[in-house]
Amino acid sequence: MDYTEHLWIFFILLAGIIIVPGMDMIFVLANALTGGRRAGLAATFGIMAGGVCHTLFGMAAVSALSRLVPAFSTAMILAGSAYMIWIGFKLVRSSIVVDTVDRIGATSLHAIFGQGLLTCILNPKAWLFVLAVYPQFLKPAFGPLWPQALVMGIMTILVQLAIYGSLALMAARGRNALTASPALTIWTGRTAGLMLMGVAAFGLSQGLAGL
Repeated sequence: MDYTEHLWIFFILLAGIIIVPGMDMIFVLANALTGGRRAGLAATFGIMAGGVCHTLFGMAAVSALSRLVPAFSTAMILAGSAYMIWIGFKLVRSSIVVDTVDRIGATSLHAIFGQGLLTCILNPKAWLFVLAVYPQFLKPAFGPLWPQALVMGIMTILVQLAIYGSLALMAARGRNALTASPALTIWTGRTAGLMLMGVAAFGLSQGLAGL
């Protein structure tokens, strides 16, 4: 198998894992529906930054941390799940309405970006993907690892932008239908929070089962 075929297989796996609904997707949807286009894109860009961190970790794990991966991955799964449950709990307790989020400022957008970054970094699904897939695709046979990781990182953020960015824009457009019903907006955010807590709780149970 040559390098091009190698990358195509990685792309298929990458697109498959990103398009499957999970914490990152729910986080983008929740922010786009309750905060509009800018909030949805801020969440998307934060998750893209997290994707870069995953790529850097994947390269480090393959090149230097292979003996530490099992213990480290379990710790990240537990920490990520706990963080997602906290974010979901905040959404469940929220009473966000469209009139409020229309005035969202730069500080709030920075906070959403930071939450998106942490959401992606601590996402158990992403860690499992990195730990399971990256060792199979970062190969010394194809040369130094860092150019390979660079290509894989660029692919990751582009696929995230295409999927999550499109989702954020579509959700923001659909949000216009919520302006006539503040109660519907509130329960949209709370429902997203419950979904996030459910997915995170499942990840937490899987992490605890692996101890």
